[in-house]
Amino acid sequence: MFAAYAARIDRDQPINGLELGDRPAPEPRPGWSTVTVKAASLNHHDLWTLRGVGITEDRLPMILGCDAAGIDEEGNEVVIHSVIGQTGHGVGPREPRSILTERHQGTFAEQVSVPTWNLLPKPAGLSFEEAACLPTAWLTAYRMLFTNAGVRPGDSVLVQGAGGGVATAAIVLGKAAGMRVYATSRDEAKRKRAVELGATEAFEPGARLPQRVDAVLETVGAATWSHSVKSLRPGGTLVISGATSGDRPSHAELTRIFFLELRIVGSTMGTKDELEDLLSFCTTTGIRPVIDAVLPLDRAREGFERMSAGDLFGKIVLTR
Repeated sequence: MFAAYAARIDRDQPINGLELGDRPAPEPRPGWSTVTVKAASLNHHDLWTLRGVGITEDRLPMILGCDAAGIDEEGNEVVIHSVIGQTGHGVGPREPRSILTERHQGTFAEQVSVPTWNLLPKPAGLSFEEAACLPTAWLTAYRMLFTNAGVRPGDSVLVQGAGGGVATAAIVLGKAAGMRVYATSRDEAKRKRAVELGATEAFEPGARLPQRVDAVLETVGAATWSHSVKSLRPGGTLVISGATSGDRPSHAELTRIFFLELRIVGSTMGTKDELEDLLSFCTTTGIRPVIDAVLPLDRAREGFERMSAGDLFGKIVLTR
């Protein structure tokens, strides 16, 4: 079957390790289901895999892709929860939790095999392309906002790095939940787009906000860390789920953190129950993932290049 896969690890030029071509189709396995992939979306996790983060050389070649929506062996339209081993279903209790492409082949292929427990019904109102955007970036934003940030309708939130998949999702979700959302981006067009999606205002990175916020959602890392900490009200919460600009800020702001009793919360992906709630939230509110581009699978390299350059707003989706 045709697939986009990591053939080698290149830490400096990760896309050099990307190959497009034939890979073995999944074989039947007790407790697992084979899904015919209709749509799959890119995440920065895929670039990190090509850099060798979360994977070792002995697991290559590895089909990339965490997210997908498709049709299972019984003809059901499904969405894949991409955290494998969260409960032991399909792998046993001793296998540690992992994300697709770390231990198991991913979704950038004609078919993918996952534990049957990891399948959720796709809501009829969501297209395959929209549903494929939800299990990683949108689920991450959902958990950051509603589980870990501790915010409620009416609270204020700063989202760093508008344009990325998680940040874009957080803006849309926060607005739909009745929060005052501020956003930042280096790009004027992305700031304008963030406001169109529901942000109250959008600023250049490091700009002073009209007020200190109840929570900051951080995926950028080192480049925005100091601004994130300084933007919080006393007792506020900073939730971090990524560090695309690096994980070693020049100033950790430790004095401010302890003096203002700020909370720093790490957040990774989300649970199957949270994905089910996210699917329901999209259905009942009518919100939909922001899609930057839909490309056929054989143009996956183009999608990787756009994501690596930051030349996108929302998700890039690959289809068969």
